[in-house]
Amino acid sequence: MCSNNNITVTLLGTGTSGGVPSLGCQCEVCRSKDPRDHRLRCVALVESAVGTRVLIDCGPDIRQQLMPLPFKPFDAILMTHIHYDHVGGIDDLRPFSVFGPINLYGDEKTCDHVRQIMPYCFGEHLYPGVPRLELHTIRPHEPLRIGDLEIIPIEVMHGKMPILGFRIGKFAYITDMKTIGDAELPYLDGVETLVVNALRFEKEHHSHQLVADAAEFAHKIGAKQTYITHVCHHIGLYDEAEKRMPEGLSLAYDGLKLNMERYMPNKSC
Repeated sequence: MCSNNNITVTLLGTGTSGGVPSLGCQCEVCRSKDPRDHRLRCVALVESAVGTRVLIDCGPDIRQQLMPLPFKPFDAILMTHIHYDHVGGIDDLRPFSVFGPINLYGDEKTCDHVRQIMPYCFGEHLYPGVPRLELHTIRPHEPLRIGDLEIIPIEVMHGKMPILGFRIGKFAYITDMKTIGDAELPYLDGVETLVVNALRFEKEHHSHQLVADAAEFAHKIGAKQTYITHVCHHIGLYDEAEKRMPEGLSLAYDGLKLNMERYMPNKSC
């Protein structure tokens, strides 16, 4: 086994677009004192054993999420899609410009929209102090090499909107999915650890899975362990919701660390 075969994934945020507690709500989840019931917007940090650091998404809570962490450069920011709860914190990354350009990776639509919502970061004459951003367009199934990590973008559907999930060896991260095409499933073959979205247990949503949908998807790709993210307060109190999870599924929470091997069994170092 390779000494550099492991990755650590830290779920810095596991909440839906409004976070939990939800503004103005007095339900038992929003009043809970259990820190596992407090959810910032979805962000994941992937770190390899040799020091490659990749953020998946960069929502409006990113400053709060990064403050407790060592101030070190990121090799890449992977963007799943353009919705505000996934890109609304990009400007807060400006302190990291001291290390060089901040490299953002997303599909063509996402990159175009970042230019539109942050025009002050692009052009010949930039205002002093703006974040130094470099956009890179990526496409489903075309492997991306970031440091010592090979990352494969996967296309899933957020309602009618195609967005990206990401596979790194035996790990996959997918958020905001409602459905996935059969043609995508072979690209997830061999995934053992899955982080995937499920908004709640009941009440169908037009663009997000429920827990039962996530369980069916995890079973279909053969994941050994699945962690549920991008949840809302309707999921219930953590302890009670965790007991309701189907076999092989666990409810994720902010700060959860996952340590795993990244290489496929037949892949050498």
